[in-house]
Amino acid sequence: MGTESINLTSIQKTAMSVLTSPSSFFREMPKTGGFVEPLIFMVIMGVISGLIQTIFSIISLNVAGGMAMGVASIILVPIFAAIFGFVGAAILFIIWKLLGSQESYETAYRCGAYLSVVMPIITVLGLIPYLGSAVGIALYVTFLVMASVEVHKIPSQKAWLVFGIIGAILIIMNISAQITPRKFSREAVKVQEKMEETSKAMKKQAEQMQKQTEDIQKQAEEMQRQAEEARKAAEEMQKQLEKK
Repeated sequence: MGTESINLTSIQKTAMSVLTSPSSFFREMPKTGGFVEPLIFMVIMGVISGLIQTIFSIISLNVAGGMAMGVASIILVPIFAAIFGFVGAAILFIIWKLLGSQESYETAYRCGAYLSVVMPIITVLGLIPYLGSAVGIALYVTFLVMASVEVHKIPSQKAWLVFGIIGAILIIMNISAQITPRKFSREAVKVQEKMEETSKAMKKQAEQMQKQTEDIQKQAEEMQRQAEEARKAAEEMQKQLEKK
């Protein structure tokens, strides 16, 4: 996969074609032709997604932290896209086979690779809590249904039913995954506030007890002083009586 094999202009045209006319693209998409071209396309989409993550990491975090996360995104996202592209294609291949497709794994892989055109869009949408991820999944399902109909000749109603259910499950799981840490964070803040209130109350109570102890000590010292004065007065009276 040398640099000479990467035609960025062709990749750009392919991406625009998928985004603007997905039905036409998948209808005319070559079903064979190897894995290299779609793999390169998927990796480039991963690089773009990584760059987007880098930009928002730098904006949302300090420069050093943002750059570190950004570099990791640029490196890891394309790698994960390339690796899981084959796994995802296997899953899609099985689902399409169960739905009645007669196409090969290679065709399934090519469909999955070109569907990665939505990765950068999903990355941007993912920045919006709850709604963003739901819209991103819905967008991917829409493109997936078009590929199912045009390439695998699956009836539209069946494709929407199956992938719509899968998409709905993924949306629910994604939203739940976002709610849980946010809810935990809110509970943690409440617990911390209660602990701070309890600490302040205990500190105030300790200060009051210390003050009471000091008051008791002062009273004891005063009583001791008065007793000493009374003793001295008694001794003085005894001396005077002895003189008489």
